[in-house]
Amino acid sequence: MRIFRLVSGTAAALALVSGLAVAEPAAARDRLSPGAAVAIGALGGLAVGAAVGAAVAQPQPPIVYRAPPPPPPVYVEERPAPVYYERPVRERVYVEQCTTERYREWVPGWGWEHRSRRVCN
Repeated sequence: MRIFRLVSGTAAALALVSGLAVAEPAAARDRLSPGAAVAIGALGGLAVGAAVGAAVAQPQPPIVYRAPPPPPPVYVEERPAPVYYERPVRERVYVEQCTTERYREWVPGWGWEHRSRRVCN
């Protein structure tokens, strides 16, 4: 990121200087011959190119692989001992289950008669 800023700043400065040079033509009082002007331009371009090249060609730091840090300590909380309790003893309650039983019975002189009776356990 730093190199990009340097390069873009240098390019912006170069664009500004060249824009100003084009906007105002050289006056006769500069006393520079066309060859001298070309030489100064070439030297300036080389200087700017060397500065940009030196900024870009900075050696990269070597890649260092480090072991990851140890994990944080683990704290183990002991569980409380289980609590056992006895169930309350219930008295057994007997429920009487009754059913109705139907049957047929022979009645002498009459015939078969249907009857029912209640049977409980």
